[in-house]
Amino acid sequence: MPIWRRSIPSRALLAAALLVASPCQAQGEADGGNARQRAQTQGDSALQRLKGAVAGQKDRAEARGPDQLPDLPEATRRRAFEGLRHRKPAPGMDARARSALTAGQDSLAVQREAMAKRIGEALGLDAPDVTAIAGVAPPSAPHAWVPLLFASSSMPIPILRTYAAQLEKAGGVMAFRGVPGGMTKIGPMARLSAQILRIDPGCDGPACAMRNVQLIVDPLVFRQHGVARVPALGLIPGDPTQPYCEREDDSPVSRHIVYGDAALSGLLEEYARLGGTKEVADAQARLDRR
Repeated sequence: MPIWRRSIPSRALLAAALLVASPCQAQGEADGGNARQRAQTQGDSALQRLKGAVAGQKDRAEARGPDQLPDLPEATRRRAFEGLRHRKPAPGMDARARSALTAGQDSLAVQREAMAKRIGEALGLDAPDVTAIAGVAPPSAPHAWVPLLFASSSMPIPILRTYAAQLEKAGGVMAFRGVPGGMTKIGPMARLSAQILRIDPGCDGPACAMRNVQLIVDPLVFRQHGVARVPALGLIPGDPTQPYCEREDDSPVSRHIVYGDAALSGLLEEYARLGGTKEVADAQARLDRR
């Protein structure tokens, strides 16, 4: 005996469901046709825009002309370059070019000087010292033998200040191997210079009086003299403030190097004891007069 039998009402419900599903399917097919038509229309429009962009790019390329030299025969290229080498000189154009170069160099010098002045005003350096740091000040008058004190930013500031006061009397120069914080930074060296050269260590601002001592950054002068520790003293026969890029490779160097954390007068005496009496005479005389 079966436990389930499809009844007549069930068949009626199934038929009604099929009748309801048929209109929905037809509507879906109609919607699908509309979607395909819209997609086709949008695709055609995008294709037309792409064709227009490609055509516009070709037109712009043709208007610009060729972007490379034509592949000419070797004889033709040789004649072209020979013609360039034998072109007619234009003195007027050359004069204008030289004038423009000179004007550019003058403008660069003015800008460097203005920047150095602003740095000085910000850090309390006066104009002469700042321009010397910026590299635009003319070198000082050369002496027969110039005391050159090799120093380092790691030395205590009071010791550096003492040496600066003594070098001012002797007409000497203080040299550093590098710049605190790296060669690309001028701020730390400017601050160190201000701390060393201010006569009054408590003064702050552009009106502070500064010592008349040149501070230079010259790694080559350290290498030329083989200086590996500081303080050290040498006597240079010439102008040690001249930029090393303008000096000759065989520029004169100090005959002796004196090491020791001593006063400048003591270092000069030791230099004289090593046989440099003539070299130190001028510096010692200036120290004694002041």
